[in-house]
Amino acid sequence: MIESVLKTIRTNNMFSKGDKVIVAVSGGPDSICLLHILYALKDELQITLYAAHVNHCLRGEEANEDELYVKRFCENLNIEFRSKRVDINQMAETRKMSSETAGREARYEFFYDLKKEFKAQKIAIAHNANDQAETVLMRIMRGTGMEGLIGIRPVRDNIFVRPLIRCIREDIEKYCSNNNLNPRIDKTNLEPIYARNKIRVQLIPYMKKNFNENIIEVLNRLSNVIKVDNDYLEDIAKEKYKKYCDINKEKVIISKEAFLENEAIIARIIRLALYDVSSNLYNFERIHIYDVLDIQRHSTGKMLMLPNKVCVKNNYGNIVICKKQKDNPDETYSKYILNNGLNELKDVNLKVTLELTNNSIDAVSERETFIKYFDYDKIKGDISIRYRKDGDRFTPLGMRGSKKLKDLFIDLKIPRDERDEIPLICFNDEIAWIVNYRISELFKVDKNTKRILKIIIESEEA
Repeated sequence: MIESVLKTIRTNNMFSKGDKVIVAVSGGPDSICLLHILYALKDELQITLYAAHVNHCLRGEEANEDELYVKRFCENLNIEFRSKRVDINQMAETRKMSSETAGREARYEFFYDLKKEFKAQKIAIAHNANDQAETVLMRIMRGTGMEGLIGIRPVRDNIFVRPLIRCIREDIEKYCSNNNLNPRIDKTNLEPIYARNKIRVQLIPYMKKNFNENIIEVLNRLSNVIKVDNDYLEDIAKEKYKKYCDINKEKVIISKEAFLENEAIIARIIRLALYDVSSNLYNFERIHIYDVLDIQRHSTGKMLMLPNKVCVKNNYGNIVICKKQKDNPDETYSKYILNNGLNELKDVNLKVTLELTNNSIDAVSERETFIKYFDYDKIKGDISIRYRKDGDRFTPLGMRGSKKLKDLFIDLKIPRDERDEIPLICFNDEIAWIVNYRISELFKVDKNTKRILKIIIESEEA
């Protein structure tokens, strides 16, 4: 079995000479087998091992005994050991998530902390061929795409490696028995409580008995075949992603031209954007890709909330994907600072021209819908364009006091689904012009005006 694992490691280039490797060890057969085999190979691979254990505090004294077992196992192998206790039920309640998701987040947060502490290059996880088969089946039942059928990748992000991914559970248990490792057994894994447990305990045994006794190998083979085709499409999608998307750490804007691509490509572009914004694809499913496609085709101005607090909005055909802001959940756009002359705002498909003139008030016409005039000397700070946000107020022409922008939109009978797509010209973030509707009393041209700012707005498609 050691030779089989070594082959998987080398085939997938899992380690480089000198790598520091954090091994996730629960104490069960899979992780104990992984740690023992990597220990046997560490000199040949020239890697340094560290062990990480998370006590979920779900099984009382049994969980504490698991932690002690792993600690002693590592001491016997002279492997540096770190553990962390996390009240998973409390974490799940606080973060409003399932205990499964909370457990996963707790583990990965700990692994990343240790990776930083030890300056490690890799994190080794003990997923095996049975886990792969269970994952593929679970995703099929959820309605996955090609990417989902790949299941668990042997290497992810060049950080997470899975040396046992080609090993079946029976061989792992046999290895533990032959080497007298005496791993811990978590009985909750055998209880048909969660979906994965039901697949493991009920569905797969039924399929083995009634359809194909080699179902584990068959599902793994399916995963490998799909991976070849999918990787080819992924390479194409990554090039298109660079071509069509404006990418930064907090937001990705997918241009409307991207949606002319084949659906297989645009679906992958959306996945790449979701990954960049969320840092993972956990909780995202195929239905969420379809939701983004639907909002792009039919719902200009509308907002969509996805898992992981990801916000999606259609802005004139361009799709903006960003994290929902805690302090200002309605503001999904940056403001665009405007300069004198022509400003081409490709993100929002607008051209905005600023012209400073010394013309008299007689030259000002209010009949032009997309051309407005302002007293330049009343303007302080930046001139910008943005969209509405919580708390916006506006002083309409002819009024002394301000009113909530939301109330004004209601008075003007602007449909709710159109309000988020109305551009706002602002002076020092004070709304001066609700484009296509009203200008502000605060910056109007009057008999005392000496310099006039003329602003022209056009659609990029015009």
